[in-house]
Amino acid sequence: MTTRLIVALDFDNREAALSMVSQLDPNQCALKVGSELFTLLGPDFVGELIDRKFKVFLDLKFHDIPHTVAQACHIAAKLGVWMVNLHASGGLEMMQTAKMALDDYDVRPLLIAVTVLTSMDEADLLSTGVVAPLNSHVLHLAKMAHEARLDGVVCSAYEASLIKQHCGPQFLAVTPGIRLPTESSDDQSRIITPELALKAGSDYLVVGRPITRAANPKQVVANLLSALCSND
Repeated sequence: MTTRLIVALDFDNREAALSMVSQLDPNQCALKVGSELFTLLGPDFVGELIDRKFKVFLDLKFHDIPHTVAQACHIAAKLGVWMVNLHASGGLEMMQTAKMALDDYDVRPLLIAVTVLTSMDEADLLSTGVVAPLNSHVLHLAKMAHEARLDGVVCSAYEASLIKQHCGPQFLAVTPGIRLPTESSDDQSRIITPELALKAGSDYLVVGRPITRAANPKQVVANLLSALCSND
């Protein structure tokens, strides 16, 4: 599967999640399982999605002592997920230890680091005690993830180009906050259209509510894929 589209399954019940999955094609998109759905349904649900031939991005944003995060990544790899993430703010040692936990796998999941959540803006970052400008802090975390030999980062598409400049074109930029021009921003602060995200250097676009809340999810996916293809 070469699609750049990742559909976020942000649901609070199994029936709704599976109803959406039944409307999606594993040749057209990967699926993101986050904390809400994983807490509800656990690893068996992830296995079910993999059995349906979907690539699964396990979005649990691990952030703990290095050994604990490494073990969590090791277990995620055993589940057969395609991508897993952790918080870059956990530090260089945590990221390096997690990466080493996956090195022995012939086929391992992509390991990416969350920089700054796309729901946060400059004021939110300052309230946590980070005085550096948002872009500077994102770049600092991305460089640390690159030093740890991770595969890429989760970031806003607005920062993708800057990250590529400093970490190289092969360093992945996975970007949430994607919205069609007519869509609400919901709880995202740094949002962008699919076309602009690709031009900025995004490798994978994470799209949730614009698809999962649509009256016709298949048509929204088709529109997104058309937009992606026209910009490749």
